[in-house]
Amino acid sequence: MMRSDILDLFEKHDILPTQQRVEVAQILLVRPQHLSAEQIIDRLMQQGSSVSKATVYNTLKLFGEHGIVKEIMADPVRKFYDSSTLPHHHFYNVDTGELHDIAESDVSIGSLPLLPAGTRQESVEVLIRVRPTEN
Repeated sequence: MMRSDILDLFEKHDILPTQQRVEVAQILLVRPQHLSAEQIIDRLMQQGSSVSKATVYNTLKLFGEHGIVKEIMADPVRKFYDSSTLPHHHFYNVDTGELHDIAESDVSIGSLPLLPAGTRQESVEVLIRVRPTEN
């Protein structure tokens, strides 16, 4: 994603375009992918960036709040940021820590329980945990 595209996206989502936010977006939004904050920090460091760890976490939280990325809690200690915000599901390999997309149309849910009073359904997301078969 080019800088001008990122600036347009920030404007559309009412996000102040700081240099640090642009740098994080250039890594995360370059293509559909799932990255942890640590992976983003590593890539920033490889590029010689001086963006702080706290700034990366704050930026990712902001992006999630504004709908630019989806936050995925793969397990109690692993959070990923998904650059694809279209409805879809995931396979999560518990051994490798990798996430893979599953098309929304590939999952069928027969029925859901009644929603609590005063609420409406926002989304349904399926996370299927897998691990390699043993030969």
